[in-house]
Parts: sequence; C-alpha cells; structure tokens
Amino acid sequence: MANCLECGDKIIGRSDKKFCNDGCRNNYNNKLNQDSSRLMRNINNRLRRNFRILSALNFKDGKAKTTQEKLILEGFDFEYFTNLKVYKNGAEYRFVYNIGYKFLEDDWLLVVKNELD
Repeated sequence: MANCLECGDKIIGRSDKKFCNDGCRNNYNNKLNQDSSRLMRNINNRLRRNFRILSALNFKDGKAKTTQEKLILEGFDFEYFTNLKVYKNGAEYRFVYNIGYKFLEDDWLLVVKNELD
C-alpha cells in the first residue's frame, strides 16, 4: 500500500494513486508549480509588465513605432526580454514573448507582433 505524496497517509483504492484526496493533490501541485523564489517572481512580473506595455501599442499591419522614452514612462524595463533574434541582414530584435522590438535612430523603436495562432 502506497503513501500520499503530500501528507504521507496511506492510500486506499487503486494501486497507481499518488494522493489520498483532491486537496492533497492540489496542495502538492501548487507547491511544485509556484515560483520558487522572489527573484523568479520579480523577473516574471517584469516580463508580464513589458508584454502588457508593448501589447497596448497601436499596431498597424503587425507593426508600430514608438520611442524608448514613452516605454520607460510606462514602466518598460529594457533589460528583460525573452529572446534575441539576429537576422541575416544584421537586424537585431529583442522579443517579449511574441512581440519584438528593434532599436532605430534617435530614440525610436520599431515594434513587431508575430501572431502565434
């Protein structure tokens, strides 16, 4: 007879059960999936904020232009992005999930949205 992975009580029922009830299963999975540290939570919060700010731009045909100053005033943090893509022509885009931006001249940015659907 197996013991519950959360509380350690003996499990009654099927031999492949891992938890004694739904509450123990939920508690176990919540502990497993929670952001494990304050650092990780803070990084995820900054990425979410950056994504919301970029998403709110007025896109036309999947593109928008804005300035770095406008984004900073909204709370955008340029140090946090999910990936960097360098194209063959040398253009460098920093992406926050599916929205990327490229630095242009005079504080301007070109922002592009890749549809994931």
